[in-house]
Amino acid sequence: MTSKTMTNIIKLTCPIEKIGNNEGHHFFGYYNKSVWDRSNRYVLANKVDVMVKDTQIDDALEIGFYDLKDETNYFNKIGSTTTWNWQMGNQSQWLDGPSGPQVIFNIRGNNPANPYPEFSSRIVDVESAEFRDLPLPVYVTSQNGAYALTVDYKRLFITHETIGYQAENQYENMEAAPDDDGIYNMDIALGEYSLICSYNRLKEFHYVGSMEKAIHWVSHIEISPNSERILFLHRWSERVEDETCFLHRLITMNPDGSDMYLLECSDHPLPQLDENFDGNAVNTFDYEKSEYQISHPTWRNDSQIMVWGPHNSEIHYHLYEDKTNNVEIIGADVLTENGHMTYSPDGNWLLSDTYPDDKTNERILFLYHMESGLRYDIGSFYADPDLGKINRCDLHPRWDNSGTKVCIDSVHENERQMYIIDVSKIVNKNQNFMKKQSTA
Repeated sequence: MTSKTMTNIIKLTCPIEKIGNNEGHHFFGYYNKSVWDRSNRYVLANKVDVMVKDTQIDDALEIGFYDLKDETNYFNKIGSTTTWNWQMGNQSQWLDGPSGPQVIFNIRGNNPANPYPEFSSRIVDVESAEFRDLPLPVYVTSQNGAYALTVDYKRLFITHETIGYQAENQYENMEAAPDDDGIYNMDIALGEYSLICSYNRLKEFHYVGSMEKAIHWVSHIEISPNSERILFLHRWSERVEDETCFLHRLITMNPDGSDMYLLECSDHPLPQLDENFDGNAVNTFDYEKSEYQISHPTWRNDSQIMVWGPHNSEIHYHLYEDKTNNVEIIGADVLTENGHMTYSPDGNWLLSDTYPDDKTNERILFLYHMESGLRYDIGSFYADPDLGKINRCDLHPRWDNSGTKVCIDSVHENERQMYIIDVSKIVNKNQNFMKKQSTA
């Protein structure tokens, strides 16, 4: 480690508090959705009875929230579901409309007329307990609350099991790149939906030879803060059971499927496709640490996208300008590992984590200041390596709406729980410092 790198990494412990009253295990899931409602009073959570389990189709998960003003730390249950996984949870998220806080989450469906008959979604008003159901499950909702985007979770269970849902009638001969399935846009108020981008369209868009025999799917769908642009990862593989065989592209488009733009493609030769390759030799985190991985994209603002991935034969944290060729390396000396990144509400701070160290099994949680280039390591959390790929618990850090607190999932205390970390002393100190610099 160079002296420059050392001076740019500051270790600073911040106050941390576990959510809940120790009744059961709690987690939220992915990094790309905030657990806080608009007021920062309520925190979404999922409750389960066990810390580790190879989930079955009928295993239930409770969905609810904690009121941070309630000293009893009581879990307020608003529903339950059997559509969930350890990585993404249930895709529950806040809908903060004029009538008050609402939560949307995925449930089992039973309507043959819908594109995905076995899955749908439900909206619950947390104050009145009134609810209504929508015809499709959700992946992500727009910040303006107008629409949701989704894909086939049954397909994801085959292509990327850790983020899919089990189904009663799983695919036996799944079409590789169908023209009648892909990304759906659903109107939240009306429940009306339309297919905005098919898998076949993605295959034909800037086609490369490795796509021909491969199965195609989409993940990591994100909507810009102004709700006018979406990003996603298009992935394909001839061997979906081995994540190191996944190929990746970062694509953006409008919410109606128009104006599609290719930002990055990591197509490369795959020796893993050799008949003699031993897939069992692949370790739990080899995929996440691959030099070809395009991973965890997030919007910094309405036009800039941060992603861990390769560009010009080098893998870094890269900042892309949408619909242009402008790409900037961010934190080359200090941001050297893949992680789950999100931006603070003002876009000045990058929050991220690392995957477990190969020797210590510790994961580092850190903040990175975009203007100064300083990285603050604010915590280290042990992860039992025996959890494996399906049951693992990534930190998946998420900001609150004030940009002064973050929330993580963790198993470092030998239970699966959620923790809130106060980072105000770091954020406020740097804000004051930058103000002094600007007036000097």
